[in-house]
Amino acid sequence: MTDTTADTERFSGHPDPSGSSQAAVASRSVEQTIHDMSARAQTYHDQKDIQNILQLREVLKTMPRFAKSYFRAIEPTTSTRTRLAYAYDVRTFFRFLQEENPVFAKTDVTEWPVEVLDQLQATDIEEYQEFLKVYDIDKKMTGVTKEMGQVTNGEKGLKRKMSALRSFYAYYYKRQMIKTNPSVLVDMPKLHEKAIVRLDEGETAALLDYIEHGGDDLSGQKKRYYEKTRIRDLAIVTLLLGTGIRVSECVGLDVQDVDFRNGGIKVTRKGGSEMIVYFGQEVEKALLDYLDIRDGITPVAGHENALFFSTQRKRMGVQAVENMVRKYAREVTTTKKITPHKLRSTYGTALYRETGDIYLVADVLGHKDVNTTKKHYAAMDDERRRRAATAVQLREEQ
Repeated sequence: MTDTTADTERFSGHPDPSGSSQAAVASRSVEQTIHDMSARAQTYHDQKDIQNILQLREVLKTMPRFAKSYFRAIEPTTSTRTRLAYAYDVRTFFRFLQEENPVFAKTDVTEWPVEVLDQLQATDIEEYQEFLKVYDIDKKMTGVTKEMGQVTNGEKGLKRKMSALRSFYAYYYKRQMIKTNPSVLVDMPKLHEKAIVRLDEGETAALLDYIEHGGDDLSGQKKRYYEKTRIRDLAIVTLLLGTGIRVSECVGLDVQDVDFRNGGIKVTRKGGSEMIVYFGQEVEKALLDYLDIRDGITPVAGHENALFFSTQRKRMGVQAVENMVRKYAREVTTTKKITPHKLRSTYGTALYRETGDIYLVADVLGHKDVNTTKKHYAAMDDERRRRAATAVQLREEQ
């Protein structure tokens, strides 16, 4: 992200149309952003942004040098999380070329010029798409944390990686740094709609009851651990079910983000925008009960502001919340794979049932496009239309 125009010209063979002064400004803006974040009290999202920026730099070191210009260009319109995800996806493409194409096998990927993209045809992109369905992980690569030996991609994973490649190609093609764009000649994977999994009313109540009383029959160490986390876990699940916030928004909450006077929490949505999400009495009680417990915890330095603490007295992470939800949900239903996102769907369904206002549901859930909301809750519209079929009686029964 901080390469100079000279770098771009040396490895691409084309001048950077943005100009050297603009590139320098872009470089300084990133450095200034990191400095500003470090200078003030860092929020969870500040910390994640810094981690993502530094991780992106490490990933870019394993890619062709010309790739830096693309990630610098998309910086103003994307989040650090999105850029890092795109970097992983594009790196997989270059790894495929080096491992599967003998033309590139013996060359240093970091020295590849941008003209490499012009050497490929649509059939190469199709072969890459096939490669993505299953491939081995190179655990030596920067950012690899998975323990499994292979990666598999379903429809969503394939589409995301192909979208990243299309965006990458489009940047260089639009700027006339390459003459062809074979990525647009390959069809994108088709996504098949899946049934929306959610808890029904009885299951929601059963889940909360189990968290509250599921340890009554336990003993020993299991009993002690249950009692240590019960109030916190109940607060988290009640908050997710009562507001529909994302798990990332939940773990990102600071204690200062909770406003009991107005009954709301300040969450940071995708893209970095902030929004107040309001909660009811059940959520308020669960949070107040947890805060009584939280007051007795001495957090690890740097985690003082976190709302939810782990047993290690640090801010809880996304995976910890996901594991916790799955653990309790397995005791309530064996036919549904319940995750924090399914609790979000449960809330959206309940809100739509009560209000019938799809725009309200979209606003509260933080959907930028109401069509996303309609897609998720179309089944509810079907139910309403079915009721309409019997609502009007044409003739009185004799």
